[in-house]
Amino acid sequence: MCGIAGILSSKGQSKESLRHHGGKMLRQIAHRGPDGYGEWLSDESQVYLGHRRLAIIDPEGGKQPLSNEDGTVWVTFNGCIYNYMELSQTLRSKGHKFKTYSDTEVIVHAYEEFGEDCIKYFIGMFAFAIWDEKKKKLFCARDRMGIKPFYYIHNDSQFAFASEIKALLAADLIRKEPDYQSIQQYIYFQTTLEEKTLFKNIIKLPPGHNLVYDYASGKLTVSEYWDLRFDVDFSKSEEYFIDKLRFLLEDAVKIRLRSDVSLGAHLSGGLDSSTVVSLASMINVSGSTLNTFTGAFQEGEKFDETQYAKLVAQSVGANYQEIFPTDQDFVEYLPKIIHYMDEPAAGPGIFPQFMVSKLASQHVKVVLGGQGGDEIFAGYTRYLIGYLEECLKGSIEGTENTAEYAATLSSIIPNLPMLKQYTPMLKYFWQDGLFDSQEKRYFRLMNRSGDMKGLFNPDFKIDHDGVFASYESIFNRSNAQSFLNKMLYFDLKVHLPALLHVEDRVSMAWGLESRVPLLDHRIVELMASIPPTIKFKNGEPKYLFRQVIKNIIPSEVMNRKDKMGFPVPLHLWYQKSLKGFVKDILLDQTAKDRGFYDVNQLEKAIDNEKAFGRTIWGALCLELWFKTFMDN
Repeated sequence: MCGIAGILSSKGQSKESLRHHGGKMLRQIAHRGPDGYGEWLSDESQVYLGHRRLAIIDPEGGKQPLSNEDGTVWVTFNGCIYNYMELSQTLRSKGHKFKTYSDTEVIVHAYEEFGEDCIKYFIGMFAFAIWDEKKKKLFCARDRMGIKPFYYIHNDSQFAFASEIKALLAADLIRKEPDYQSIQQYIYFQTTLEEKTLFKNIIKLPPGHNLVYDYASGKLTVSEYWDLRFDVDFSKSEEYFIDKLRFLLEDAVKIRLRSDVSLGAHLSGGLDSSTVVSLASMINVSGSTLNTFTGAFQEGEKFDETQYAKLVAQSVGANYQEIFPTDQDFVEYLPKIIHYMDEPAAGPGIFPQFMVSKLASQHVKVVLGGQGGDEIFAGYTRYLIGYLEECLKGSIEGTENTAEYAATLSSIIPNLPMLKQYTPMLKYFWQDGLFDSQEKRYFRLMNRSGDMKGLFNPDFKIDHDGVFASYESIFNRSNAQSFLNKMLYFDLKVHLPALLHVEDRVSMAWGLESRVPLLDHRIVELMASIPPTIKFKNGEPKYLFRQVIKNIIPSEVMNRKDKMGFPVPLHLWYQKSLKGFVKDILLDQTAKDRGFYDVNQLEKAIDNEKAFGRTIWGALCLELWFKTFMDN
């Protein structure tokens, strides 16, 4: 895992100037690569490539930027190509000469051999930029899931890119301005959609996309090289899919154990992380004991599931370590978290994730995690809520058995008791628009704005129709036929990248590489091909996944019904120890002068935040973002 940056200038900029601005970019992302610093400038063009290195594979030989034999192809790369050993053998057989044992050099020679199609051969997480000296073009790509970040700016005379937005700001190539359309998206989804960021004119390369910048013409071309298709295979049995998924899970974990440095794993006590830890312990051939890292809060059993994490660690003989973040940790680290994040995304779980990463970084340089299991295996309760309404509608209209994608009410009755604790969500979900279109129903389930819209000054106009149109274009984009697959597709394109944004930043803040085996694209593609009636059988979340892992993890974890999702006791802290901290941020003179919030409504919201509500969280993160990046 590393940090990358680069500048291409056509305005006669001196090499000293390029190096100066590039150096400023790299200093802003030094935390991503504490093990090394590298720069390269083209002799013939105004091209600068920079790299901060966290040395994981071939620590001695894998320094970057790295080139081919004659120095005509250069790469700066962030991530890991897990099948680099196999690709290296293939490329050597085709005559390519290697000078290192790193996965980085595989990218260079794969580009020489396959051109821009090289990305189709990579199993991994990556964001890279390749400068082709002969063709005078820059080729960049981001991995299929969006595990690794890539941001850029482009104007008439310059193109610049970096792993983090703060690096682009440090280069002094653009004026920092908030993008209020993106802020509206954040209010609804606590993230921005597709290529948008909270910064005007700073663009995010979407997952599964590549980018070509032609140096001579200044032309920029962005293309999608991968998208998830739901080509459902009804010819295979449930047993076939179970065997196939089991093989891919084991292989995905196996190749992610490749490391030349110490390795551990996050462990929450849920199905996903427990599966990764159990498989890693079974497959691990190094002979070393796996280190696991768990976080919880001391505010009661609703915020503590360490008993399950301890059980899993004990069952596989792993070392178990835990951390209990406090309200004072929240005060100390939240401003730093916003700095590392560049822009806020997702919910309060980012805070304990940050603290668990801090713990892990004190013991290992690489961690495995269970990120993505809910989005890939259909684990969220909201899928069952949406599914339930489809069943009711089909039963009333008499259409429940008319198509192979339909759901039946009778099939999901055994799983309805799990919705008991979600009664407030059901009341909200069904208070209006019952049996509306699928896109409108899921929009209600994903809408995080809630009471937050009432906090803003009346002069700040929220364009609901514009936000919905952007959402709808994603929800209905795929070839999915079933409501379940449409929900999964939207989450893959919007919700999951936000969680991966968090995963990248909280690990990189501590110089830690995070690997997410459940998001191996082979697993994602397999799950998309499985009929909804098999992978979400009878409305049971993660049904097929459960059949695969039932003999891998302890039965106590397998059968638990109380998975929490790392809840944070913020509503308790707001009313006591954090009230002053929150008011100092949201109600200071700078915030008032901004004129963004209705101060009276904000004060009421601070005093009345509901349990696990996101109103104050969303406002707090947004205001800290303004203070960190716009005021300073």
